[in-house]
Amino acid sequence: MVRTDEQYRDTTAGMVAERAIRRQRNGVDAAAWSATGDAVAARPDLAVFQFRARNEWHAGAHCCTTIDEFHGAGEERSHEGAFCVEADRPAVLVGRDQAPTPVEFVLHAVASCLTAGLAHSAAARDITLHRVTSTVTGDLDLRGMLGLDPQMRAGCRRIEVRFEVEADASAEDLAELIAAAKACSSVHDMLTSAVPVHVELELASTPRPV
Repeated sequence: MVRTDEQYRDTTAGMVAERAIRRQRNGVDAAAWSATGDAVAARPDLAVFQFRARNEWHAGAHCCTTIDEFHGAGEERSHEGAFCVEADRPAVLVGRDQAPTPVEFVLHAVASCLTAGLAHSAAARDITLHRVTSTVTGDLDLRGMLGLDPQMRAGCRRIEVRFEVEADASAEDLAELIAAAKACSSVHDMLTSAVPVHVELELASTPRPV
């Protein structure tokens, strides 16, 4: 029987709640993860998170994003340190190739999110992972980005993620892990759902001198 994403979420949540694993597996403290689920179930307001990023342009396609503060579990929080992430374009796309492209960061994001979900799901099921690798590809046609064809989308028309997993588990178990990771992945959900993105201009309060 094929299970829906909702059923995978319910199954994963139930297994985590039922098993109070006192030791780490795959680098995941499943007991702490279970306690997090219990806390959010008791107080849904704790589930509201807002992640933030501040971007500054340097030149051409080169820019830098600072990631530091976020809101979560009912209060303002900060990472252990500020993260600075640069982006650029390769020379063939008239960039200076000083950093990965924004599209490549999206590929990194979906692979990382799915991998984290897989590790957590495996820990909840008492499955030990030995190696997890994935290859992500994004197919893009420049005619959309360059505005040459209004019928062509500016972004990737297809993203494909291929996992290779070595674990103390059967092929069926591994398929279940991938399905559960996909069902609970925030990034996969954002990419496959119509998430509203509002873009606006905020004028500087103090004009630059001429």
